[in-house]
Order: sequence, then structure tokens, then C-alpha cells
Amino acid sequence: MFLNTRQLSLLSQIMQALAEPHEEMALREQIGSWVLDLLQAQFYASFVWQPGSQAFERPVIINMDPGNLDRYLAHYQYHDPITPVMQRYRVAIRATDVMAQPALMRTEFFNDFLARDGLHWGVNLYAWQGGQNIGDMRIWRDKRRENFSADELQLLDLIGPAYVAALARARQGQGAVAVPSASAALATALSPREWQAARMVAQGLADKEIARALGVSITTVRTHLERSFRKLGVHNRAGLAHALSQCPEPRG
Repeated sequence: MFLNTRQLSLLSQIMQALAEPHEEMALREQIGSWVLDLLQAQFYASFVWQPGSQAFERPVIINMDPGNLDRYLAHYQYHDPITPVMQRYRVAIRATDVMAQPALMRTEFFNDFLARDGLHWGVNLYAWQGGQNIGDMRIWRDKRRENFSADELQLLDLIGPAYVAALARARQGQGAVAVPSASAALATALSPREWQAARMVAQGLADKEIARALGVSITTVRTHLERSFRKLGVHNRAGLAHALSQCPEPRG
């Protein structure tokens, strides 16, 4: 498997991020964004399997319609001819490895769900910790592009063990970092790590100083800040500081 300079750089960023502490939902979103870039794909979703309800829940999506996601959660995941089969694998698996593309394109699942967002070629990676499926990555391309190659499946398999370990650590640490008691809207909008990084920006710290304080890379700090900008509807550090100033100072 040959990796070009861009792929090597992205793979290094992904592996570094997976070694750092993260809140679980933020971890699945951040890694998803980089994996899309790594594989030159357009669409991403990540779910957690809930054995009790026998359903995929806690979704994270990139470049997909939230309304279509609602339809998946309510109906199409129970009429899905490929995912239950793909979920059995401990390695990256393409949709076409479990069902031929022409057959998939004749299904309700394809025409009424996948095609709505333009999803055509898919590959999934499931994070198995022992016998428990603790998360997944679902990466898709549209029909103008080619199916995923064997080399691209190997790339995902390289990431797989670190992804499982990172998700497991995030689960163990869930709740260890408390969301500050600011306004309910802001606390809901930002993850605990995003809140910490944003508060340090408001205090005038540079990215390098924030990275040192949080024990993460500068790239991770910038990802936290970019996501905070988007969630709060601001465009720069001054706007972020102003948004935080509208809330009471967190205690503890």
C-alpha cells in the first residue's frame, strides 16, 4: 500500500488525535471529518449500537440531511439489507462486499434513504471491544466517484485499533469533565472540551498555550475552536469571547 504525502500527514493527525483525551461524540465527529479527507469521500455517519433497543442511536453526521437521518432512525435502519451483515465484520467492509450494487439499487433502503443524500458507494468500520460494538464509521461517496479500493480499506484497518481504544477511553472518562454551569443553551451547544478551549480563548491564551493546558495537539485545539465557532454562529476569536461573556462565569 502506497501513501502519498497528503495521506501520510492526515493519517498522522488522526493517530495523534486518537491518542488524546476526547468526549465521545466530539471524537467521532472530529475523526469523521479527517477520514472523509483521507479517503476523498463526501458523506459520513457514526452511530452506537444499543443492544437493549436493538437499534443504532447517538448519531453523528457530516454532509447529510438531518431530516433524512430522522427517517433512518425511525424506519430505515429496521429495513436495512446491508448494515446488519456489515456489522459482523471486525475489519473495514464495503457495501458491495455484502450485496452487489445493482441489487442494492433496487431496494427501498437505497432509493428512499441512501439516494436522498446522494450516497452510492459505502464502506463501514465497526469498533468492536470484545463482543460489544461501541461505535462505527460509515463513509460514502456519490455515484460520480469510484468504489473504495482495497488499499483504502487497509487504511481504515490501520486506524481501527486506535479508534476502538479511543472510544473505550472516552466511555470510561464520560462525566469526568463536567460541563460548566453557564447558560443551558451554551452548555448544550459545546462539548466539555470545546467549552474549555473557548474559555481559554476568552482569557486571551494562544493556541499553543491552550494545547499545553489541555494536553492535546495544536491541531486538536483548532478543531475544537472551529467547531465552537460553527455552533455559536461566530467567525473569530473575538466573537467567541463575546459569546462567552453573555453567560455567567462557570463555577468549580
